[in-house]
Amino acid sequence: MEATSAPPRWLVPSLRGYRRVWLRADVVAGLAAGVVVVPQAMAYATIAGLPVSVGLYTCMVPALLYGLLGGSRTLSVSTTSTIAVLTASALATTAPDALLGAAFTLTALVGVCLLAMRLFRLGPLVEQISPATLTGVKTGVGLTVAVTQLPTLLGLTGESEATGFFGRLAETVSALPETHVLTAAVSVGAVATLVVLRRWAPRVPGALVVVAASIMLVAWTDVEERGLALIESVPDGLPGVSLPVWGEVAGLVPAALAIAVMAFLETVLVARAQRQRSEPAIDSDQELLAAGVAALGGGLSQSLPPAGGFSQSAVNLGAGARTQVAGLTTAALAVLVALFLGPVLDDLPAATLSALVLVAVVGLVSPAEYVRLFRIDPTEFWVAVVTTAIGLTAGLLPAVGAGVVLTLGLVLRGLSQNAARPLYPKPGGGWTPNPPPGGAAHPLPGLVLLHLDVTIYTGNARPTQDAVLAAVLGAKPAPRAVVLEGSAVRQVTIPLLDALEGLDADLAREGTTLLLAAFPPEVHRRALASRWWAGADQDGRVLPTVDAAVAAANEANDTNGTSTASTDREART
Repeated sequence: MEATSAPPRWLVPSLRGYRRVWLRADVVAGLAAGVVVVPQAMAYATIAGLPVSVGLYTCMVPALLYGLLGGSRTLSVSTTSTIAVLTASALATTAPDALLGAAFTLTALVGVCLLAMRLFRLGPLVEQISPATLTGVKTGVGLTVAVTQLPTLLGLTGESEATGFFGRLAETVSALPETHVLTAAVSVGAVATLVVLRRWAPRVPGALVVVAASIMLVAWTDVEERGLALIESVPDGLPGVSLPVWGEVAGLVPAALAIAVMAFLETVLVARAQRQRSEPAIDSDQELLAAGVAALGGGLSQSLPPAGGFSQSAVNLGAGARTQVAGLTTAALAVLVALFLGPVLDDLPAATLSALVLVAVVGLVSPAEYVRLFRIDPTEFWVAVVTTAIGLTAGLLPAVGAGVVLTLGLVLRGLSQNAARPLYPKPGGGWTPNPPPGGAAHPLPGLVLLHLDVTIYTGNARPTQDAVLAAVLGAKPAPRAVVLEGSAVRQVTIPLLDALEGLDADLAREGTTLLLAAFPPEVHRRALASRWWAGADQDGRVLPTVDAAVAAANEANDTNGTSTASTDREART
């Protein structure tokens, strides 16, 4: 056997055909993304109620593993606000002394769920989640995270006893007289700086600017003594190995599944949005593998569940990233921060991290998206509204579950639609299901011509059968034949054959003949295994073209007319 040095196709797919001239651009882009990713991930860890070091660790092993397995060349992986909030919801009832173990177990379970989805090739199915559901979840995340950051931004002390968006908001409003002025001033300065830089100088790393300025403020002034709260101490060194807490597994599986779905969707959406035309298409199965291994590795290395983030990925792409070497550079930067900059980060104000979170999540709330949904598809609008309402009252995990159920309902509704449409003649010959200008009536008296849009399944069999029968009963005069054109049918199913057989019996009672036309040869060949289809074929009712079916219907009519005239003559004689 001839030896080869080529790696397997699933390994380092983004590095195939790598050129040395890309290295400098990748390294610069990875560093640029890192100055956004590292402080942002640390801030997201606080959303989940975890130490900032957990966010820092999420930028290491998960980013490394995705860089080796992911198909996107410019996606930057750490964690996102959505994942952080879902993690916080999953851990809400966990005892403080068991919080870290449960969090890392949850991350590993997310990886297991993603790998199971890859094993059963569920990527395309998961991607059917309605965009309206994502809109509702993201709005819930944005508003929930924003309200949870307000106490830190205002310097309010004490543990929150309220739950839900409205409860937290009411509690914060009632505590406004206790606002710590210095903390609020630092928060306003950080938020203003981030917004101004994003608007007027997008190439300047706003996160790095506010983090560095805040650290210098603490180091060079007495703001700490005046009550400005700092983040928890960041431990030096790399994360250790964290094994799953088996006693927590059963209770965390539902949350892990919901987080896995959202992590996959966010990763794939960002990856596809950033793919260049010259790059290979994003393979959902490959992304499931990469995201699953990244999450499993993250669970063993004290991380949050990872996902592709839009903001840092945009920085990565904008800085000139060409491959996942940029992501590996970001992971290396996080390692350097953990090894050498822990003491420096100890001077970072908690309000600065909350400002980073607030500015990041505000963009998730888009009223314009609700207006667009309402104008185009009111049903999708109400899906978004219901998902948002559940997210703001019952929590984000129930919102994700409700969104999945609502999406399933929409899919089933779509599959249950009538698949038959009228068929019209083309001006130059042939037939089309697209009506001519002005919506002309059926072109051939005595015939009903219909086109099947899709293969008939269980969901749309009865609606299609009823719609065809209704078209016959509503036609004046009563048609002598129905021509059902099946060029779009690609698969023979039992519901298809049962529906056609039932329709044939219904039409026969009305004195109407069913003719089948233009079904693909492979479909016809497989359908001959059905006794009814084989009988229809022997009767000459399965025709290769619509024109042949129309001619057969006319010929049968002429024959019947001649036979009737002959019978009348014999009776008179």
